[in-house]
Amino acid sequence: MIDVYYAPTPNGIKIPIALEELGVPYRLIPVNLSANEQKRPEFLKINPNGRIPAIVDPDGPDGPDGEPVSVFESGAILQYLAEKFGGLLPKPARERIRAFEYLYFQIGGVGPMFGQAGWFMRHPEKMPAGIERYQAESRRLTAVLEARLQESPWLAGDEYSIADIAHFGWLRSAGYAGVKLEDFPAVKAWVERIAQRPAVKRALG
Repeated sequence: MIDVYYAPTPNGIKIPIALEELGVPYRLIPVNLSANEQKRPEFLKINPNGRIPAIVDPDGPDGPDGEPVSVFESGAILQYLAEKFGGLLPKPARERIRAFEYLYFQIGGVGPMFGQAGWFMRHPEKMPAGIERYQAESRRLTAVLEARLQESPWLAGDEYSIADIAHFGWLRSAGYAGVKLEDFPAVKAWVERIAQRPAVKRALG
């Protein structure tokens, strides 16, 4: 059983969703971010960056007889789970490449920009220009997803993948970054489709 160090944030929900989709048993270990539990020495042994999510797989990548392994960073965890358990990654090479492209697009773009937009919106006294900058970039990134989802049902192509899971938590909370999903109908429909998946409902409880 995989231990998932977790808080219900856009990044945190990625991992239980993936595990539910893969049918892999797991145990949620809540991390109280307000109490800075993610900065405690015992957690830093699992993730030296002091962020959630993180996992500990007692069997490691080699199966039941393997050594335990910890994995941090949500993208690395999604890739690890997909490769170990053989799901959520398309088999065709071109779609597999697209899955990784959009996974890293979320990690390097959507997550950081939405996060900054939301922070500045809630602290407008810090830098009013920051709100305009990060909201505009968040809308631009959402427009990239809109164009992709107008031509393809899922970000990788014909198959739902870790790329979709990576983005879902942020786009379902797009208002946090000042993004109106009504302006992006393909993204809005995609969010609604993912939200109706049984595994996602179970993960979000």
